[in-house]
Amino acid sequence: MNPLLDTGDLPAFDRIDAGHVVPAVEHTLKTIREEIEQLLESGGPYRWDNLLAPLEAAQERLHQVWSPVSHLNAVRNSPALREAYTTCLAQLSAFETELGQHEGLYRAVKSVADSEQFSELDTARQKSIENRLRDFRLSGIALESAQRERFKTIQQRLSALQAKFQDNVLDATGAWKKHVTDAALLSGLPETAKAQARQSAERENIDGWLLTLEFPAYFPVITYADDRSLREEIYTAYMTRASDCGPHAGRWDNSQLMEEILALRHEAAQLLGFGNFAELSLATKMASSPDQVMQFLDDLARCSLQQGHGDREDVESFAREQGFHDPLQAWDIPYYSEKLRQQRYAVSQEELKPYFPDARVVAGLFQVAERLYGIQIEEREGLATWHPDVRFFEIREADGSLCGRFFLDLYARPDKRGGAWMDTYASRMRVDDGTRAPVAYLVCNFSPPVGDGPSLLTHDEVITLFHEFGHGLHHMLTRIDTPSVSGINGVAWDAVELPSQFMENWCWEREALALVAGHHATGEALPAELFERMQAARNFQSAMRMLRQLEFALVDMRIHQDYAPSRGACIYTILEEVRERVAVINAPAFNRFVHGFSHIFGGGYAAGYYSYKWAEVLSADAFSLFEEKGIFDAVSGRRFREDILAQGGSRDPMDLYVAFRGREPRIDALLRHSGLSA
Repeated sequence: MNPLLDTGDLPAFDRIDAGHVVPAVEHTLKTIREEIEQLLESGGPYRWDNLLAPLEAAQERLHQVWSPVSHLNAVRNSPALREAYTTCLAQLSAFETELGQHEGLYRAVKSVADSEQFSELDTARQKSIENRLRDFRLSGIALESAQRERFKTIQQRLSALQAKFQDNVLDATGAWKKHVTDAALLSGLPETAKAQARQSAERENIDGWLLTLEFPAYFPVITYADDRSLREEIYTAYMTRASDCGPHAGRWDNSQLMEEILALRHEAAQLLGFGNFAELSLATKMASSPDQVMQFLDDLARCSLQQGHGDREDVESFAREQGFHDPLQAWDIPYYSEKLRQQRYAVSQEELKPYFPDARVVAGLFQVAERLYGIQIEEREGLATWHPDVRFFEIREADGSLCGRFFLDLYARPDKRGGAWMDTYASRMRVDDGTRAPVAYLVCNFSPPVGDGPSLLTHDEVITLFHEFGHGLHHMLTRIDTPSVSGINGVAWDAVELPSQFMENWCWEREALALVAGHHATGEALPAELFERMQAARNFQSAMRMLRQLEFALVDMRIHQDYAPSRGACIYTILEEVRERVAVINAPAFNRFVHGFSHIFGGGYAAGYYSYKWAEVLSADAFSLFEEKGIFDAVSGRRFREDILAQGGSRDPMDLYVAFRGREPRIDALLRHSGLSA
């Protein structure tokens, strides 16, 4: 009766509770361990059909048991679920390392790779086996017994620490609230932001307005609030989350977790023979070495610095013209930048929001994908979800055959992790009655509807939705039936952002926006003059934005590459060194953004945050083909689908890119799109 063990069609979100988690995971792990030993009992000869296929199926089954748990922990967090999640995380980490250190299984897989049969396997199956052998090495298969045990202990501890890091950020974000009863304090805020703050107050049965650190609430304050002390207060709270500073100093402090995470990652890397964790991280990526990554980031910084300083000077001059003569602080930059943008281009995110009601944006996004890839997207109702706002869709081929299915969760809520992401429930694979379609979750944190009106998105949020849907298409439009290299599985981390960033380009094209934008009250199309102003403002402060992302990427790479046990992590020392090189905005001494840097301490981007810029080069260069041929050119769209999206992780990503583009990528298109020069 445990709904998590029913891994057939879709998760039974209406029946899953925290009490199901531990029994389901323990039962599944026990069963898979027994299955593996049974597979190895014969002693060989091993083949794909009698070893790898059942192993793939078993691991996919485990993923389908765990995926709803991990997902619910992010979108419907509760103390009971968090406790069950943390308990099982340690068991899963131990199992993953145990599997990676299983000598009998390693020898069996290697015997298939060394056999004559290997050359007869299709490319996807060969890649799957090659990846497994690589992962055996990265799990410590070659280590002595004591070192193996230490490696296993490290991996379990890292899983617990990384989960705790995420929990601390979530708790710290939810803990800060500001009850406002004087409307004058909210001067400058858009009406939509004030309505959202009032709705938040009503949800807690209090009068007035309630400000929170959920990003849809934080962003309007830091960008539009005339009250400087309010901007400073919310900036301070946001940038000190889960740290030793700020309004909740020390309560959910990630300081020691970060130190221990970096120390354990470094130790694990050295056990495996790498000089540091950055080298270990790149063992599964396109980039060949930390030095190559650093050179790539340095090149982008060189192209951005002069213009970035110019962006900063423009804001300072504008602020002085407005009568502000004190040094600009970090909580002043967004405020005066937005006013400068409006003066220079007469356009703001708020002016655009009425043209991006969520229903119109979602429908337009689907039309863009349908025209590009020859698919049909249809909503299905009546299925179990984790919240009433969640919707469910199917993607079908033109002939009606099923490609993939996905849940769509658009709005911010309490007990829901911030940010936006795509994750998977099921991968495409062969089953007894044919081929099982992949299933994905697409999650955002947009402002929910207020009253009877729709949710109105900023253009930045439209871009975010296109980005996450690009990830979803990568997973759901695959034609690979081997789960470990199907969809997003097995894709090098610095290539996995290509399809997502690629989709963002259509958010700037008039022909695409005709499908996506329409006034929420009148249905009026985005006016041509407003579109022209939006385009003119596209690269406003693009160099400053580039340098901010490079700061994140450089800090991430350096804290992993430069770590030394004798001196510890030195995170903020390194951060200051990076800022001296690339920052044009002076952060206050209390800024603790790294304490909330979940991408690298709680997610999968450790020594990999550079992947966003790396893949942005690929996506800009790929889109340049559509700039030449037409943004809805059917031939180019099908080529991108067949050469990139359909192939998943079955081939080297550079080989796939060259197959699509006819050459390796060039940086020119990214610089051009960003308004920068080489």
